Amino acid sequence: MDTISLYTAAWLYNPGQAPISGGGVAVRGGKILAAGPSADLISAYGPPTIEYPGCVILPGFVNAHTHLQLTRFPAWRLRGGLDYHPRRFTDWIIQAIKVLRSVTPEESRASLVAGISASLRAGTTCVGDIVALPELVSAYGETGLGGRFYLELIGQEPSQFELRLFGAVHTATEISGALRPGLSPHAPYTLHENLLPTIAVAARAESLPLALHLEESREEVDFLFDTSGPMAELLYPFVGWQQYLPAPRRITPAHFFDQGGLLGPSTLVVHCVQTTPADAALLQERGCSICLCPRSNERLAVGIAPVHLFRKLGIPLCLGTDSLASNDSLSLWDEMRFALQCYKGLLTPEELFRMATTGGAAALGMQDQVGSLEAGKRADFQVVALDGPCTAERLLAQGHLQDVVVAGDAVS
Repeated sequence: MDTISLYTAAWLYNPGQAPISGGGVAVRGGKILAAGPSADLISAYGPPTIEYPGCVILPGFVNAHTHLQLTRFPAWRLRGGLDYHPRRFTDWIIQAIKVLRSVTPEESRASLVAGISASLRAGTTCVGDIVALPELVSAYGETGLGGRFYLELIGQEPSQFELRLFGAVHTATEISGALRPGLSPHAPYTLHENLLPTIAVAARAESLPLALHLEESREEVDFLFDTSGPMAELLYPFVGWQQYLPAPRRITPAHFFDQGGLLGPSTLVVHCVQTTPADAALLQERGCSICLCPRSNERLAVGIAPVHLFRKLGIPLCLGTDSLASNDSLSLWDEMRFALQCYKGLLTPEELFRMATTGGAAALGMQDQVGSLEAGKRADFQVVALDGPCTAERLLAQGHLQDVVVAGDAVS
């Protein structure tokens, strides 16, 4: 029988609930056996295995949108002599393509492993990670990182795309481990509209949730509406897609994906900076969740997501860091602190903690497994040093991450 480990601290904090003074977590076999007041746990399970005086135990974070494969992007950019700051969103995409053309699969794998390590050290125990190459999935291995990986789908030519989709679905159905599979139809400007129904059928057949980049930039909106702007003039010629330029469609990106059958309760839409009230209502009606990436949006100068609109409609929200191609760190602590200022007066510290835990878990369809400290869930938690009372405000302003435990094991 597995040994029971008991961790106690000055405080136990489950976002959305009042902090418990003198709280703890009992762990057995990588799962939470019980969480609550230390006195009750000691009475039931004996003396603490590890005590954390002056600290708070809280759930591990769920980074709902990452591209860990791009963790070493800054170094690759320097190596390729491409270390410039793009003027527009399309310029950034073209820069990224240039950089990635020189990256080998082995380098991508090492970069993914580095991203896993950086995430765990930052208190993130689960991710919603976009993976471009199916052969990289095995890199998650026994790292302990949980969550979901979404196999990226990009393409225009039907026969080539069918092979990519087949490979992605095959990988998704064969894999086992702490990360569960999904599909990521990349964005409205990188997929032909005729391919979307095929993706929808495959996703439904294998019960694979979706993650979509949606309405990130004004350039995307212009392209979908009348095939104008830098995406039509620069991106499509650069990648040799001129023959796939569509006639003006007079639709929004959200309606593009909806007409293809890709919006639904198991769909996570990412960014939504340019989302209109009508599109937000559509996302709400379809039951989608939205992942905000405020630091990435600021870095790429695409604007600020209309959080007030999403909150008014009650659309579920979560947080992501995106990748180090458009961010400085993979830390949700950094993302939350930035978001507090970016969405000033719209999101409280308490709401941000919920978005980074239970909100992210629900967006990935894993709310029954992670996101809070409850019996039966994975034993994923952070230990944060904090002098004095535990409040969300004080944790965000003054907390210092001390230890991380994933599936009952300490992260070294």
